[in-house]
Amino acid sequence: MERRTTLFVMNVQTEDREIGEVAEMAAREDHHLLCLMLDTAPALPAYSYSVPPYGGLNIPDDWKEALASTQANIKSRCDTIEQLLAQRNASGEVQAVLTASMDAKHVVARFARVSDEAIFSQSLRETRDLMTEAASGVLFHSPIGFRINANLARNPECIFVAWDSSEAASAAVHAALPHMLDAREVIIGCIDPVTTVNRDGQDPGTDVAAWLSHHGCLVTLSQYPSGGRSIADVIQGRAAEAGSDLIVMGAYGHARMIQTVLGGTTLSMVEQTMLPVFLAH
Repeated sequence: MERRTTLFVMNVQTEDREIGEVAEMAAREDHHLLCLMLDTAPALPAYSYSVPPYGGLNIPDDWKEALASTQANIKSRCDTIEQLLAQRNASGEVQAVLTASMDAKHVVARFARVSDEAIFSQSLRETRDLMTEAASGVLFHSPIGFRINANLARNPECIFVAWDSSEAASAAVHAALPHMLDAREVIIGCIDPVTTVNRDGQDPGTDVAAWLSHHGCLVTLSQYPSGGRSIADVIQGRAAEAGSDLIVMGAYGHARMIQTVLGGTTLSMVEQTMLPVFLAH
């Protein structure tokens, strides 16, 4: 695999162990590691006196102390991370950003646009809003995908592709192609395919299987009925049966708002913690 830049999205709570694992992966694969540490800025408790616009604002002194304490904590954490990278001979850098949750997607997108792939720290799950916005930044405002629950100790050997002929699925396959080229086997899984010209074709999955085969991948194509189960359950079950160590799939194949309100396959796959998943849109 050519030298790549991996964006590691994390927060202050990310453990040294996980940082060490991603640093070892970067050193092993000769990747450049861009560690982006996100944290939410302390809320500004501004109180008005008199009647605006003729009155003014009073900012409590302890807010400045809280901000200074947060910044000092982040600075200390950045120093520790840089030491961890140096100890493992990993090429990398650390960027820390204090932001409001709603602005996190723009911050993440800016770094994602100059990276080849993003990996999300498990600790991001503890800040759900921050994680949701970070995922939005990668998926909707950059050309790359991200991995969650990543097994950083070794490269994926058996990859399960959840294929449905959508633009999102195609984007995921293209973004994850470097992993597939290094894998021992790639399984194309079509769940409840619609065998029409305007949907999945007469023999769903054969087109993407042929394309990957031309790249030199060893490809197996399977078509599965859902049997009334959710698509997320079928994907996880079939991937586990095949011994896959990475699932590649398109994120938010339909409108994001509908997916968010109703749950959706994307949300289910992000919330599960057992299987590594690569998502792109």
